[in-house]
Amino acid sequence: MSKTQKSLLLYAAILVAGVAAPFAFPNYTTQIAMLWLMILFALTWDIMGGQMGYNSLGNIIFFGVGMYASAVVQIGLYYDVAEYTSHAGAVKVDFTFYQYFLGMGLGALFAIVTGVASALILGRLVFGLRGPYFAIGTLGAAIAAGELVGTWDYVGGGGGISMPTFPGSGDERSLFFYFLMFALAAATFVFLRWLYTKQFSLAVNAIRDDEDKAEAMGLHTLRHKLVAWSIAAVFLSLSGAVFGNMIGFVEPLEVAFPTLTFGIFMVLMALLGGKGTLWGPVIGAVVFHVI
Repeated sequence: MSKTQKSLLLYAAILVAGVAAPFAFPNYTTQIAMLWLMILFALTWDIMGGQMGYNSLGNIIFFGVGMYASAVVQIGLYYDVAEYTSHAGAVKVDFTFYQYFLGMGLGALFAIVTGVASALILGRLVFGLRGPYFAIGTLGAAIAAGELVGTWDYVGGGGGISMPTFPGSGDERSLFFYFLMFALAAATFVFLRWLYTKQFSLAVNAIRDDEDKAEAMGLHTLRHKLVAWSIAAVFLSLSGAVFGNMIGFVEPLEVAFPTLTFGIFMVLMALLGGKGTLWGPVIGAVVFHVI
């Protein structure tokens, strides 16, 4: 059996296992969905931390930005957001099937836009830092993001936002979000597998090995760093939009910007499996989550 055939067999086995898992283990559907989220976290962190050598501790920002961006669109299409998030409960929450899925779809698109915009703006501010200074700078930005959103009354402040209720049964809801998470993790892996075969991979590896030399040889390092972080932001903001709906509640410090939990976990998982590789973050995420 050739190497290509073995790879196709492996991918087919993972696909079958991923599809069958919620039916084989119905009581663990949410936990397995979280496994796919952990894999996505590790893969997206490795774009910067493994492939480029920029150990960010603030990637969780894009997860939270996507979550809040999606929530604002989903609610704002039909209700006044400030009134909806009022602790007085001034608005009766009632979303139809059409309203829910239209809002979720548009919210996901807006999450991508805001996530990429955040990566480009933040990147311009922090990419002048290197080594531990970059790590500390991104960590500070992530912590600050959660604290700032927690004081923003328009999106519920520290009290958070109750997301629209899924228009279906509990089992349908679990399966729907499970397969969304599975699809997101699979799409992230497939895209990165393709990306790492292109010249872009050589460029970011050159930055990791010797950024000054790469710059001297004509490589536009800032552009590549911004593109790499924007790619991570796309998948993280999308996962944030899905995760917020999956758990049904968005809160700044423990859900949207959990810097000291998810924000650190994504680093540990990539390191556990072997950063700078395609399969390392996947293996690290599986081991970490199962344990």
